[in-house]
Parts: sequence; structure tokens; C-alpha cells
Amino acid sequence: MIKFLIKGILRDRSRSLLPIIIISLGVFLTVFLTGYLNGIMNDLKEQTAKFDTGHVKVVTKAYLKEINQIPIDLSIIDAESIGNTLNQKYPDYQWVNRIKFGGIVDVPDAVGNSKGQGPAAGFAIDMFDKNQGEIERFNLQNALISGKIPEKSGQVLIGNDFAEKLKLKPGDEITIMGSTMYGSLMLYPFKISGTVKFGMKQLDQGAIIIDLSDAQKMLDMENTVSEILGFSKSGKYDNEDAEMMSDNFNRNYSPKNDEFAPAMVPLKQQNNMSEMIDYSENIAAVFIFIFVMAMSVVLWNTGLLGGIRRYKEIGIRLSLGESKPVIYKNMILEAAIIGVIGSVIGSILGISLAYYLQTVGIDISGMMKNSSLFFSPRVRAEVSPPLFYIGFIPGVVAMVTGTMLSGIGIFKRQTSQLFKELEV
Repeated sequence: MIKFLIKGILRDRSRSLLPIIIISLGVFLTVFLTGYLNGIMNDLKEQTAKFDTGHVKVVTKAYLKEINQIPIDLSIIDAESIGNTLNQKYPDYQWVNRIKFGGIVDVPDAVGNSKGQGPAAGFAIDMFDKNQGEIERFNLQNALISGKIPEKSGQVLIGNDFAEKLKLKPGDEITIMGSTMYGSLMLYPFKISGTVKFGMKQLDQGAIIIDLSDAQKMLDMENTVSEILGFSKSGKYDNEDAEMMSDNFNRNYSPKNDEFAPAMVPLKQQNNMSEMIDYSENIAAVFIFIFVMAMSVVLWNTGLLGGIRRYKEIGIRLSLGESKPVIYKNMILEAAIIGVIGSVIGSILGISLAYYLQTVGIDISGMMKNSSLFFSPRVRAEVSPPLFYIGFIPGVVAMVTGTMLSGIGIFKRQTSQLFKELEV
């Protein structure tokens, strides 16, 4: 029977071509928009993880309570020991040390007097150990506008917009002013190695990046870091795995009564990311529901018109002894086959375009000039396993639903009336 129905669909294009086109377009939009939205949300998660949260973050409990204020006096003191524990117990993650700090960048003149100042947000990362992958994680090679990446102690990278504001260039000297971990005054000289532009307002207009060893000397933080970030070696954030690992670490290595004990926090529980992640996980279902409803209405009309045009066929089949339920079931089966064909075509088109955008991306740097979000200047879609089957849900369900609604008319028509129409 299925073979017979497929021959009928291929030979009689008047009853199959339009539904296949409609389903293909609907599935194409469903698959592509789902991949595009997933790409945007995953990009936001990954950019936030790289620059700020990691897939998981380890800080002291006291630091966590005031994390928005970057309290370096509440940092992790025995960083080497805790880092060794993390590497041994959780080898599926790469663990990196960082220090975040704030300060004032002072630009001295030829005689040492200040000729310009500006507030800065500092990032201390391990730039000299290539195995840590921090240069690639911050995408410093591509972000470099002038100069070069620091190769020795005492060198600093500075945001390009920040450098232009203070009229700085590679080779110039600056002094970072602030307070150490113990609250004493800190004045530390650096030479600008290069300028970088990330396409993110908060980094380009006030960021300075130094090596971790320089920050530890400057801030009196020997064997101390403010944060230890963990990145899954798979390259993808898995919220369930991150939460399970965090619970395990906090249960075994974070005493309840010690506010300076280390605590692990997954990405989802940082920076109000929970709502955004839940949104990205649920939005695909919303798209599917919308397209199922919309295409069901369209295909109901298509099926109704097709059913009217097929009254003669139905009359002939009834006269040959077929019952109404059998005809109705065959129409539904035929609709399912058409839905599968349209879904395959739409999925291929949607996945192809999503793959193209995953590879090439869309440059939105012009839209990100005044943005404070951790968005990459090039937005990409993401081709994930769900895209290969998600389009079949609206494609097949909509076609079958539309046919079921329009096919009810068969049971409302009298056989004698159909015979009369056959004679006309």
C-alpha cells in the first residue's frame, strides 16, 4: 500500500507539490532558526565562559558573596594545592588561574608627571605557558591591533579604544595605581606591548591584560589567585555535568563553617545566566509549536481544497467497495509520506544554511560598538544533532493534522451524494 501511495504522490503532482513546498519552507525555517538561535546562545555562553565565568569557577565563599566588587583580599590563598586537587579529581577539565583587579592607569610625561589617567579593569592570565591556552581563549592574536603579545615580564596589553583615549601606543610606559591584596598602596610600572580590540565595549574602552606572575608580584598575591576557572576539554558547556561536579566538590572540599574555603560554581549560576540558558533550551519548543499551529491551518485549507478536488476519486473508490475508514486512513498515511518528503527537503536546506553560517558567520561588529554583552563580533549558527530530526515534528505533524481535519468531511458526505457528483 505504501508503494502504491508513493507512486500516486509522484504521478499526481497537483495534490502533492503544493503541500511539499509549504512543508519544506516551514521545516526550513524551523531548522534554520533553531540552529541560528542555538548558535547565538551558545556563543554568548562560550564568550562569557572564556572571559569571565569558565564552565565552572572556583572562588572562596566570601569572594563569591561579593564577586561583583572583585574583592582580591578574599582570594584563594593556597592556589597551587587547590589546583593540584582539581587536576587530579577532575581531569576532564582544564584548570587555569586568573586574577581580576581594578586600578587607575597613569601616563607619565618625560619628567615623571602625570599627563593623563583613566580607570581600568585588569585581567591577569598565564600568557607565558602555552599549554594553558589562555592566548587562544582570549583570541589575542586576532584581537591584536598594533604591537605584539607580551613575551616577558613587565609588558601589558591595553584596549585599543582606551589607548586612543590616553594617546598611547606600543612602547609607551604606564603606571598602574591601586591597592594590594592587603590594602596597601600599589604603584607598578609597565611597558605597553600592544593594543587589542575585542569588539566589546567594556573591554575595548578600559581593559588591560597582564601576565599572572606580574599581577601576583604587583598585588602581593604570591601563590594566590582570585579565581580558578575550569573549561571542559570537550569544548562544550554541559550544565548537568557542571552542576554534578560542583556539588561533588563543594560536598568534599568546602567545609560549611569556613568562609574562606573554596567553592565551585557552574556557569549557569553566575552572571544571571540561568534565565538565558533556560530560554535557549525552551525557545526551540516554542518555534516548533508556532510552526505546527501555523502550518496546520495552512495545510488544513490545502487539504480541504485537495479533498474537494478528489471527490470523484473518493466516489470511484467507494463504488469499488472501499469503506470510508479505509479511505480516511489511506489519506492520513499519504499525508504522512508527503510530510516526510517535505521534512527531508526542508531539513536539508535548513541544515545547509546553518552549516554555512557556522563556517562563515555574520559580522555584527558594527552593531556591537556600544554593547556591554560578551558577544562575539561574528555570529554563527550551530549544527547540532537535534537539527537532523527537529524539523520532522512540525513537518509530519502539521500535514497529518491538516489532513485529519479536512478528511473529516468524508464521513459527513453521503455515499449517494458522492455517486451523484461522480455522474456529473
